[in-house]
Amino acid sequence: MIKRFFATSLGLIGRYGHYLAWTIALLSMLLSLYLSDVLHFLPCVLCWWTRILMYPLVAVIGVGILRREWQWVYYVLPLTLVGNALTAYHSLLQWGIIPEALAPCTNGIPCTTKYLDFFGFVTIPFLGLLAFTGINVCLYLYWKENKRVA
Repeated sequence: MIKRFFATSLGLIGRYGHYLAWTIALLSMLLSLYLSDVLHFLPCVLCWWTRILMYPLVAVIGVGILRREWQWVYYVLPLTLVGNALTAYHSLLQWGIIPEALAPCTNGIPCTTKYLDFFGFVTIPFLGLLAFTGINVCLYLYWKENKRVA
């Protein structure tokens, strides 16, 4: 029964993963704008780079959905993989695993500033890591399903 549940879930994500990936990218973009423009949290250098990688995903995935193609996954993948690496580095920096001396933010807002800290590990960069990872998983399953069909 559990095996069937997972198979069904993965099949659904494979069929509709592009919509889920677009939703994750859109919500990530809106949350980052809310945090900076409404709550006035100033982004550090790594946060700006994360935004640079996340915001275009809304448009690229959206155009791919509208054109009813699946090859756009290849254009999204470099952005999400670099975003994964960047947000993982930023999270490790905020958790103190990577020393603060290796932080690229020397002027302005330090990269170790934690505006949000839930449960001792859920920070804004960690939410970005979850978003990029979620997009990657959705797009991998979507790609796998559609490459088999094509």
